[in-house]
Amino acid sequence: MPGMVVFGRRWGIASDDLVFPGSFELFIRILWWIGTMVLFIYHKGHFECNGRAVLHSYLVGLLVVLALIILSLCAIVYISAQGTITNPGPRRSMPALVYLRAILYVPELVWACLGAVWVSDDGRGCDPATVGAVILAVVASWIILLFTAVGVVFVFDPLGNPRPQPPAMEPLGVRDMQSSEGTQFLSTARSLAVKVWESRLRLLCCCLPQDESSRAAFSSISQLFSSFFSDTDLVPSDIAAGLALLHQEQDKMERSRDPDVVVPHSPSSPVGEDLEAELEKATHWMQFAAAAYGWPLYIYSNLFTGPCKLSGDCCRSRVAEDEIVGGDHLGCHFSSILQTTGLQYRDFIHVSFHNQIYEIPFFVALDHKREAILVAVRGTLSLKDVLTDLSAECENLPVEGVLGACYAHKGISQAAGYVYKRLVNDGILNQAFSIAPEYKLVITGHSLGAGAASVLAILLRNSFPTLQCYAFSPPGGLLSKALADYSKDFVVSVVLGKDLVPRLSIPNMEDLKRKLLKIVSNCNKPKYRILLQGCWYELFGGDPDDCPTEMDNRREQELSQPLLGEESLIVRHSSSYQSLGSDESPAHTPAHLPLFLPGRILHITEDGPTRRSCFSQVRYRADWSNEMAFRSILISPRMLTDHMPDIVLRALGTLTKDKPFSLCPSSLSDSQHNAI
Repeated sequence: MPGMVVFGRRWGIASDDLVFPGSFELFIRILWWIGTMVLFIYHKGHFECNGRAVLHSYLVGLLVVLALIILSLCAIVYISAQGTITNPGPRRSMPALVYLRAILYVPELVWACLGAVWVSDDGRGCDPATVGAVILAVVASWIILLFTAVGVVFVFDPLGNPRPQPPAMEPLGVRDMQSSEGTQFLSTARSLAVKVWESRLRLLCCCLPQDESSRAAFSSISQLFSSFFSDTDLVPSDIAAGLALLHQEQDKMERSRDPDVVVPHSPSSPVGEDLEAELEKATHWMQFAAAAYGWPLYIYSNLFTGPCKLSGDCCRSRVAEDEIVGGDHLGCHFSSILQTTGLQYRDFIHVSFHNQIYEIPFFVALDHKREAILVAVRGTLSLKDVLTDLSAECENLPVEGVLGACYAHKGISQAAGYVYKRLVNDGILNQAFSIAPEYKLVITGHSLGAGAASVLAILLRNSFPTLQCYAFSPPGGLLSKALADYSKDFVVSVVLGKDLVPRLSIPNMEDLKRKLLKIVSNCNKPKYRILLQGCWYELFGGDPDDCPTEMDNRREQELSQPLLGEESLIVRHSSSYQSLGSDESPAHTPAHLPLFLPGRILHITEDGPTRRSCFSQVRYRADWSNEMAFRSILISPRMLTDHMPDIVLRALGTLTKDKPFSLCPSSLSDSQHNAI
């Protein structure tokens, strides 16, 4: 850290990132050199075939070139392993070594061409083993050159032109904030960054129609990304090392913390409505939230039985075409919903699989068991849904009777508005209540669907005062404080473990960036050791690494000073880094409006040790929590798997049944998907 400056530009790789790729190439080159030497000694330098002089020269030259490459790689690996992430002084010679290694690609390319010419012209009369060895050497040379070119493309930074530095006597932050020249430079840099991110999004989403909604989403997301990454110079390996250190630091704090006090009732729940009743309802409605994903989740959750169960129904259309919008041709989406929910065809009022940016699938059905008209909104399942998720700016959401600022996540708010218009303007709810006027309205969803369901419930609350909403794993940056408090009367959010999504918000991401910056700047170990110990800890556990994590004033000042051979750690000062030594979260600064989880929060956690043997019983506990408990991101191998709808459903199932599931959770939690 930060990006290495070579060939007149900054790259997306640091000078301490070459330990692992250099070691791997060094291993290959040593084996290659040994094999070439064995071949040369075996023939004692005399080859009895056509073109033997060319072959002799080729092998001698190859040995010399490989020896030079091996020496340069040894120097690169050794130098790259020196120093720490924010102390690249011992690595000041790395650019010169990179130039030397780049020069050695020229003779290697020449020798690869020479070997190819010999094989094609004079290699027919030689020993087949010798010819095969030369062919192997030539192919290996071209493969390494190809991988090198691909690596250069990956680490190329479109924003990597060296930034002009202000005079040494003028502080960087003052220059940026007060100087007209500095302001103009930053404005140009931000504009370029927005264009680069927008180009990346267009390339990634090239298969999507480039309509007005797409262009608006690309512009909004690119501005968000460019502003988030503009004030620091982090390369991907720095983030990985910081996450490894932060995970171990959080585990140390969790082990030293006193056991949490179980709150059996939510402070705002009615008298007599206990935790078990809410868990039973949540388990029931989670089946519908999972069913909204259609056949992909059904097949994923039932790998052996799912295809057989759906095969008989997919080709039979028992529902009129006008009742299903945007479904697949075989009807597998609707068939999987029937299999998951156990409802009949006649119980469905409307099913829509139409999917665009800000427009998400949903279905409306009659649940006679609970006497409810159910609206289930699908979560993220397509690239269009991802763009809806990433449109994380705030949007005003005025609600009658709510005091205080009312705003919500822009993309989710617009998706909820789309479903609201379909339900109300198209008369879908009127049709449902004309069939079952005495039923209550229940809205549910998971992930993106949970956020849209919560906002939809807020929009429908005045028209349907008795409605209830169950949001499973909703996004953390969703509602303003006023709307979150307002929704506590009719929304229940269910969060499993250390799920990342309920903790995701722009302020929380700024807080995470500040913590990563703080922890990597204080660690006195080289990056390769941090990554190796981090991988070992994630795979096999053990005691967390005892790295220094506190920052003194001297260290804080050093962060804004230019580093040897590289640029400053903090490219420009922002409100997020006004005091890196403090523990105040940037969520409380005016840079970003804080957003919260909706409603009352039911938090499900594993009861017992975080690491257990295979096939051991996994037990859960459920407690009422509050939105402030999700104001920071927790690093864990389960931060993604805890978000999966099938995992959430199984966790709820263990809490509502006498016998819990027996799972085999590894430290990576991939095996949690297999119930035994």
